[in-house]
Amino acid sequence: MIRIGVDFGGTKIEAAALDADGAFRARVRGASPRTYEAGLQAVADLVAEAERQAGAKAARVGIGGPGSPSPATGLMRNANSTELNGHPFPQDLARVLGRPVRYANDANCLALSEAADGAGAGAKTVFAAILGTGCGAGITVDGQILEGANAFAGEWGHMPLPWPTDDEHPGPPCWCGRRSCLELWVSGPGFARDGGAANGEAVAAAARSGDAQAAAALERYVDRLARGLAVVCDVLDPDVIVLGGGMSNVVELYERLPGAIAARVFSDVFATPVRPALHGDSSGVRGAAWLWPPS
Repeated sequence: MIRIGVDFGGTKIEAAALDADGAFRARVRGASPRTYEAGLQAVADLVAEAERQAGAKAARVGIGGPGSPSPATGLMRNANSTELNGHPFPQDLARVLGRPVRYANDANCLALSEAADGAGAGAKTVFAAILGTGCGAGITVDGQILEGANAFAGEWGHMPLPWPTDDEHPGPPCWCGRRSCLELWVSGPGFARDGGAANGEAVAAAARSGDAQAAAALERYVDRLARGLAVVCDVLDPDVIVLGGGMSNVVELYERLPGAIAARVFSDVFATPVRPALHGDSSGVRGAAWLWPPS
């Protein structure tokens, strides 16, 4: 009895087989193709290899990826892997895999995994943010994904940066057609751009070594991320905030963010913990696998 999950990311695709208790039986990865049809075939190949390594085949497959299918048309929307937009991605995956598929936004999969047995285990309401190549979020309540009436709950990365300073206004244009989306400021590339380095990890490392420019960029990053999270807390007041994606590895965030959020929320009390995803970069594929019971 296994679950099969797929994490369809902008740079990599991962497929995994999990046993009934959530332990990995197999994990395989490949680079994300840049065309739609090649992406479908890559998923099919990786699922077949994960099942071969696990020595079992699942009757159904869970897929986590960017964006979401529109409840009106069934076509993908809001995916930063823009080759998916306008296509019936879940239906096409079901066709190439030859079995039923459940699709959920990758941030929803992160939230589901961490709520099940991770950093949000036992919490009623979990807000889980992916801070990676892009920026998104998922919400679970009582261990269930909150999709919303129109199936786009958690599209946090495309709200504008709250309380912009004069230097931040009007903000850079986003691929979605708007300006100053939070994704442009708190994603890994956004942090790297502000810190003048190749990637966010390099900026954080330079800040730790005493580089003044990098330290200032990290201070701005914490403030911007805190602003975005404070708005969420004013609306949702979650029991726990979980961070995933490459920027979640910046350890300074967990020391600095709670106080920075507390200074912005409309409350005299802010005791919500901010935690890294317990399952790290495994959470996306684990959450996708949890979309179905084992079979």
